[in-house]
This record gives sequence, structure tokens and C-alpha cells, in this order.
Amino acid sequence: MGVDRVALRGLRAHGHHGVFPEEREKGQVFVVDLVLGLDARPAAAGDDLALTVNYGVVAEEAVAAVQGEPVDLIETLAERIAERCLRHDPVREVEVVVHKPDAPITVPFDDVTITITRSR
Repeated sequence: MGVDRVALRGLRAHGHHGVFPEEREKGQVFVVDLVLGLDARPAAAGDDLALTVNYGVVAEEAVAAVQGEPVDLIETLAERIAERCLRHDPVREVEVVVHKPDAPITVPFDDVTITITRSR
């Protein structure tokens, strides 16, 4: 089986994740990048969306996870997103990056991320 990649980068959503009360109350923007590993050959051969992953649906599901039930850690959020991605039959592995650009850090910084890779 080939390992091809479909990438979605910069998915943005407002969520209420974090350990501090102000993060839970006010919320903040989270950014998600996904790289889905699959075999694109069957879909390409038949030019058939049903034989690959619908990345529009995956994007909506990732955003719904960010907007959903709050968690303390972005690690937990990344795991939830990975689980949703792997429910799509063609997806064999996924890399999830969750960015928390407005994390409550007291020094200047550009971004905070967690990157996880999961497969089945």
C-alpha cells in the first residue's frame, strides 16, 4: 500500500481549553494542522471521492472538536482530533498539530504546539 498525504493547514476555531479559569471563561483561538496518510491510488484510478477521504468533512470535524467540550491540555485536544480523523476508513495514519498562539506565557513567544502521530 502506498502512503500518500492529504494536508490541511491553518484550521482555526475558538475553544475554551486550558487549565486556567480565564482560559475556560474567555476562550481563545486554536489552530490545527492535519496530515492524513492514505493510499490515493484507488480514488485516482476511478476519479472517485468515495474512495478517498473527504477533507472538507475532516476539517469540519476538527473544528467541531476545538469548539467542543473543554479540556485542560492541548495534548488531549490533539488526541480527540486524531481519533476523529482515524474514523475515516481510508485514513491509515494522521499527524495532528495543535497550535495555541495565545497561550498564557509571561515571556514573548510566537507559538506553542503539540504534535502527535497516530495510526491504525
